[in-house]
Amino acid sequence: MNLELDNKVAIITGGAKGIGEGITRAFAAEGAVAVILGRNADEAQAIIDDLAAQGQRADAFHAEMTCENDIKTAVSAILSQYGRIDVIVNNAGGNDAVGLRATPDQFATSLERNVVHYFTLAHYALDALIESGGNIVNIGSKTAETGQGNTSGYAAAKGAINALTREWALDLATVGVRVNCVVPAEVMTPLYERWLEKAPDPVRAREQLDRTVPLGHRTTTIAEIADTVAFIASARSSHTTGQIIYPDGGYVHLDRACTADTSHL
Repeated sequence: MNLELDNKVAIITGGAKGIGEGITRAFAAEGAVAVILGRNADEAQAIIDDLAAQGQRADAFHAEMTCENDIKTAVSAILSQYGRIDVIVNNAGGNDAVGLRATPDQFATSLERNVVHYFTLAHYALDALIESGGNIVNIGSKTAETGQGNTSGYAAAKGAINALTREWALDLATVGVRVNCVVPAEVMTPLYERWLEKAPDPVRAREQLDRTVPLGHRTTTIAEIADTVAFIASARSSHTTGQIIYPDGGYVHLDRACTADTSHL
């Protein structure tokens, strides 16, 4: 299926690592110009070089995502370089374990790191998105629905992202800009792999994790998230807006206590 993303300019925040890297590669594979926005310059350049060797296009612009001026400057530089912005993928952030024992200042900082820059980037790129008839894909988290424990800041930010997705979709429907959210649950990123390796029995820990996912009893791959994002951002999903999409093997919405045991089949 041709997603009709050729020559589209897609900004992916945090696009040099983990799920973000997967999204960068998915857009580049579809012929888009995948623009990495973030602070990991060395990792971004390695991805750009690798994609160039495959005949694919990517670029990177530096921004500390908690700095409004960095984001404003980067948007201006991207527009100067490419003349358009077609897609924003708000992805940057991280689960920082800011729980109820954290200070209010730490909670506010967690929100800055995990949701405020979503608004800031959308704000400064808005006119370009309206001009191109583009769209926004926000990356959420299962924690907005399930909770996790000891992560008030991250969970609050991700809940806000779900709400902003619907709010922006309504706000921008009249100007032809779509807004959707893709929600990862249990995705086997390099960071997750390193965390599992710290378990007393990493193999058993991985098996137990896999069993919590109803479909296939396996974690979701980065590519499965990235391909969903590319499709939602493409012309093949041109009448989809305000949706919160869960490519998670049924993790969030199915009863794992029942589906983990397949002995009855």
